[in-house]
Amino acid sequence: MTIGNLMRLLSDGEVHSGEQLGEALGVSRAAVWKQLKKLDALGVELAAVKGKGYRLSLRLEPLEGAKIVERLPAQARHLLARLFVEDQLPSSNEYLRQRFNQGAGHGEVCLVELQTAGRGRRGRVWTTPWGQSLMMSLGWRFEAGVAALEGLSLAVGVVVSQVLEQHGAAPKLKWPNDILLAETDDELGKLAGILIEVTGDAAGPCEVVIGMGMNLSLNDTQRAAIDQPVAALFDVHGGLSRNQLASDMVAGLLAMLADFEQVGFGAWRDEWNARHAYAGLPVRIIQGERVSDAIAGDVDESGNLWVTENGHSRRLAGGEISVRRRL
Repeated sequence: MTIGNLMRLLSDGEVHSGEQLGEALGVSRAAVWKQLKKLDALGVELAAVKGKGYRLSLRLEPLEGAKIVERLPAQARHLLARLFVEDQLPSSNEYLRQRFNQGAGHGEVCLVELQTAGRGRRGRVWTTPWGQSLMMSLGWRFEAGVAALEGLSLAVGVVVSQVLEQHGAAPKLKWPNDILLAETDDELGKLAGILIEVTGDAAGPCEVVIGMGMNLSLNDTQRAAIDQPVAALFDVHGGLSRNQLASDMVAGLLAMLADFEQVGFGAWRDEWNARHAYAGLPVRIIQGERVSDAIAGDVDESGNLWVTENGHSRRLAGGEISVRRRL
């Protein structure tokens, strides 16, 4: 019995007794109880119904590979080499890097219900409860080298935003790797983050792993543990199917990657600027020990962000730079 097996039984939102769960899983009630106790540590809230059993406080839809693939358009099925859906991994990005080491990886997608060692940009830890997020990594091999990847993370942000817009959301983009969403009228919270890892030659073939983590549900305790404003998609756009959302994300990203090496970020620039969260607004730029104030401008065809600082234009070219709204 695994946590994943247990979660799939509980995912219908109905009340299940320990005896029923044990029979379905082929284990004792004591074994079921031990696994139920583990769920709390994984951020999964259970409600006990006296004399009847347990149910999930929040109904979940487990990811299913067959459902995701069957909803893909023909082009995406052609581009997709393999889809992995895992219950738990240290890191889906690391999983695909290992696939590249084994001679595979290109056109492969890994979705995971729970990451135990996921990382965001600047080494930050990215953790969410089992089944309450959308965490995925996608592998792609580029022939033209690292220079051809300028602006790739921003193009990924555009694709993610376009998919969300198809489902009625109105996300904004924060340079260089974040997708924001308003949960109130006046505050944007971080909905999703993008992490791109590249290995290979600067001027030759390189292998790219694109990681994306999106909050779907967050309770008050989880929000309090995060040191920045955050958003969860289901709080403002409930009722979406996780499997449909995953399928749409996979399709959009594969289509973008198939063309990116030929057209570059220039083809996505206007779409990014149209969703720029801080365009024309005062921002604080943190670059190592240097902190400065500026007014945010647009991004250029290479994905660099232009700002006006002390009356002069300045280009921000990625790396370890953080741009925050200055109130």
